[in-house]
Formats: sequence, C-alpha cells, structure tokens
Amino acid sequence: MISVQREPFDVAHEYKQLTGGDVESGAAVFFVGRVRARNDGRRVSGLSLEHYPGMTEKALEAIVSDARERWPLERVRVIHRVGPMALGEEIVFVGVTSSHRDASFQAAEFIMDYLKNRAPFWKQEQTEEGPTWVEAKAKDHEALGRWQ
Repeated sequence: MISVQREPFDVAHEYKQLTGGDVESGAAVFFVGRVRARNDGRRVSGLSLEHYPGMTEKALEAIVSDARERWPLERVRVIHRVGPMALGEEIVFVGVTSSHRDASFQAAEFIMDYLKNRAPFWKQEQTEEGPTWVEAKAKDHEALGRWQ
C-alpha cells in the first residue's frame, strides 16, 4: 500500500498494520526518515516537500512493483509526506515483510534508494540563510548502481 500525504503518521501503528495477522513472514524491516537539524553543514529549522500528484504515486507503485519482482515479499507499505514539516517529524516510512530477513533488508534499501532518485519529490530546507532547495547527492545516485 502506498500513501502520499500531508498528515503525520504513527510509526507504531504503521508497523502493526504491516505485520498484523501476517503469520507467513519471518522478517519485518522498516525504515523511517526524519527531518534533521543539520544538512551539509547548515543548520536546518524545517523542511517542505512538494510533489507532482498522480505522477508521484505511479513512480512509487513502479518502484514497489520492481521490488516485488526481485524479492519474495509478503507486504509492502510506503508512506511519503509532503508539505511543511518541523524538526524531528517523520517524512517517510518504508516497511516490508518476507519469509527471511535478507529479502526484507534488501527490498527496503532498494525501495529507499529508488525513491530518493526516481520519485518526483522536491525538497526545500529552511536554513539560517533562507530557503534552500536540496539537490540529489552523488552518493544517492551511486547507490542505484548496486541494484543494476
């Protein structure tokens, strides 16, 4: 299940939704991205994310579909927030379940790597110097290489 939303999400609730009633999976892995106070040596006081409605959801669906083709996954949950967010707030939740941990770990990393590079989100940090658009980092692009 995929959600692009403005509202905050509850990590414990999402984990329960991901695993509840699932007796087939021996592994559940999730990643939560949060708004941090520093980036590239600058103090950050907040974050705002924009996206292209419709296109964003299709991109996320394609990423999840690709992960399902590569690994034997049971459940997948992706939530990505948009709009303004304060320090410490959750931005993204990626959760996967499978029979074994290696598939869950790899699929979660794959989804995050592709999400960072291929999903149409635009991130603007609020800094002491004013609003700053965040560009993709070389390490994010390099992370895709291991999946090809």
